[in-house]
Amino acid sequence: MTHALLISVFIIASCGLIYELIAGTLASYLLGDSVTQFSTIIGTYLFAMGIGSWLSRYVVRGLIARFIQIELAVGILGGFSAPALFLIFAWGGAFRLALYALVLLVGILVGLEIPLVMRILKQQFAFKDLVAQVLTLDYLGALAVSLLFPILLAPHLGLNRTSLLFGLLNVLVAAWALWLFRDQLPQFRWLRGQCIAAILALLAGLVAADRLTALAEDSLYTDEIVFTHTSPYQRIVLTRWKDDLRLFLNGNLQFSSRDEYRYHEALVHPGLSAVPGARRVLVLGGGDGLAVREILRYGSVEAVTLVDLDPEMTRLFASHPLLTPLNENALNSPKVRIVNADAFKWLEQNAETFDFIVVDFPDPTNYSLGKLYTNAFYRLLEKHLTANGAAVIQTTSPLYARQSFWCIVRTLESVGFEVIPYHAYVPAFGEWGFTLATRQPWQAPDHYPPGLRFLTVDTTAALFQFPPDMGPVATEINQLNNQILVHYYEREWNQVAQ
Repeated sequence: MTHALLISVFIIASCGLIYELIAGTLASYLLGDSVTQFSTIIGTYLFAMGIGSWLSRYVVRGLIARFIQIELAVGILGGFSAPALFLIFAWGGAFRLALYALVLLVGILVGLEIPLVMRILKQQFAFKDLVAQVLTLDYLGALAVSLLFPILLAPHLGLNRTSLLFGLLNVLVAAWALWLFRDQLPQFRWLRGQCIAAILALLAGLVAADRLTALAEDSLYTDEIVFTHTSPYQRIVLTRWKDDLRLFLNGNLQFSSRDEYRYHEALVHPGLSAVPGARRVLVLGGGDGLAVREILRYGSVEAVTLVDLDPEMTRLFASHPLLTPLNENALNSPKVRIVNADAFKWLEQNAETFDFIVVDFPDPTNYSLGKLYTNAFYRLLEKHLTANGAAVIQTTSPLYARQSFWCIVRTLESVGFEVIPYHAYVPAFGEWGFTLATRQPWQAPDHYPPGLRFLTVDTTAALFQFPPDMGPVATEINQLNNQILVHYYEREWNQVAQ
């Protein structure tokens, strides 16, 4: 019996941490700024656990029955936390209120668990041994789940199934305790009924997990969902309406097939056409292969290296029958080498130089992305350019995120680049910005490869003209130790959303 309860400590510690990780991950997916989300959720959760530990002093009778009921409550609340939060967000409910209310409630209940277990076990151990055994197993459970969550649970089970599975584990701990102490529980039948009901509810949730996810996403995305996948790095969703395919990463639109050519022609051709005879090209990000498609229009290009963090993205766009026609099967070209790695680390570890570099990362919605827009990253970038080479950087919207746009421009200038900012209108996004970074003064191209649908030599000059409402503004330099760009970006896009 004693060993069974100690094993229960390991399980409940694992369950307690998993709900915290799920809440932080969900908030990061849906609200962005992962540092803020994880920091506030962890703080709230630990505070709630402290409240629970303090409240445990008032549980003076029926310790075993109360422990069983607390486990059942944690299992139901924690188990259904991810599906409930997804649905609340999708249906436009008070997501932040629900998020922190759930974190607070689960934290209080988890804070009650360990003190009650220690009081139940106090007859079996000396105090010093009791504390040592219980806390050791508590910390070991936390370590185990902290390793399993990013490696196995989130990418393979998804957040909904993970929360429901660990909710079921909590309930099974309650059922186990019920069986172990059945002779000491006068309300055995009543508690047994509660355990059975909770187990059935969570099993039903596991069976319906995909339907719950689909229900939430059907509300989030107005068009038909044709593909979904949760990788270790992001939630990938592909939707379709008539001939319009749209890619969303963590709920953020990445492109619409109806107008993506505007974005990718503007991204690639003003820079690459101005580097005569470019042979070696590097693409950082851009796992959809759409920028690679434009690069392969140049006969001089002999090799394209694509570095994208997520192998699921490059695999999807190299094989999906709806997507390979869109990028003209660019990722399967013999000229293309795909490397799935962190771009920052890859640049640090690689000594190759390139005639042209395309930097096509998602917007700096959090600090892990923001580091790819810092002066430290741009210094690395500069080392990988040939003497006459050029780089182009996706630079967010100069209209909706004006200070963010010019922060990126100023950060590129700070490392010694000649910078040429420009913009293009993309209906799915509005005005969108780019920045050319060169070692030498840039010369406007006098020709483009055939087959372009948006750019012409005559219209190129207009891309480099900024009206007053998109003109330069004062900004700080984005550095690794301040990540000011993430703050600019979050503030500006929150204003747009209001």
